[in-house]
Amino acid sequence: MRAVRLHELGGPDALRIEELADPICDDDDVLVRLTFAALNRRDVFITRGMYPGIALPSTLGADGAGVRADTGENVVIDPMLHWGNDPHVWAEGAQVLGMPRDGTLADAIAIPKQNVYPMPAHLTADQAAALPLAGLTAYRALITRGRAMMGETVLVTGIGGGVQSFVMQFALALGATVIATSSSDAKLANARALGAQHTVNYRSNPDWYKDLRKLPAIDLAVDSAGGEAFSRAIDAVRPGGRVVTYGGTTATSNVRLFSVFWKHLDILGSSMGSPRDFTDMLAFVSRHQLRPVIDRIFPVTRIIDAFKHLEASEQCGKIVIDLSH
Repeated sequence: MRAVRLHELGGPDALRIEELADPICDDDDVLVRLTFAALNRRDVFITRGMYPGIALPSTLGADGAGVRADTGENVVIDPMLHWGNDPHVWAEGAQVLGMPRDGTLADAIAIPKQNVYPMPAHLTADQAAALPLAGLTAYRALITRGRAMMGETVLVTGIGGGVQSFVMQFALALGATVIATSSSDAKLANARALGAQHTVNYRSNPDWYKDLRKLPAIDLAVDSAGGEAFSRAIDAVRPGGRVVTYGGTTATSNVRLFSVFWKHLDILGSSMGSPRDFTDMLAFVSRHQLRPVIDRIFPVTRIIDAFKHLEASEQCGKIVIDLSH
């Protein structure tokens, strides 16, 4: 089989497509013949050495969909390994698929049975491959941790990437009002086309955070970047509101604690999701007939180009890899 392997750090240019033997399944594993995979920023971080516990060589990739070899069933993979028994927090030793355990950027994968789920019937294989990690992270951040509800107003900072696109889709499906921010007018136009009721460009408008006060009162903010976006989100939410963070890609935040205690805010951390979150997320996607936002589909032979496209942060939605080409 073919697999996208990383033997040394050095960014996307260090990736290599290699021929390997089919993976060997342990007693608790099943073999899945993968047809599509998808990228996450985690994959780029690993190539740059910006992720904890890097162990090489490794086959990257957390997202995947394909056919279960023993049953012929179309399946999608939960990339969260060894979450543990506590639904509130992952256990020590929990991992994300795609390093150190070999991931989905390959023709086949041996994966624990409990991590394999039937593909939502309304999705194509490329759409299903775009769903797992970003959908799981978004669902837990917005619904499990953020407790978003119908009729609320949700601030989604830095719209454009896979997770925040799902946060927006899930919030709209719940019946919430969505305010989306971005530094890109094109991404904001795409957000409006998908249903966002209000958009704010924080690059072209230095007073963007003041404009938030003119919009409906914000019940919940979901942020992935940190830095100014996180601190402004804390200032923007209404008294008694909630702020969820699941990442810190830009900078350390300078938080004004007065806004936290004076407004009685809940500041909530979130990362990945439990098996229950994954099950509930698939059911939610099926119930609302949601389809992932896909930016581009690259053939696996152009895997380096796909990684560089993600690293440039110009995408609107997920970057999917066609493993058949």
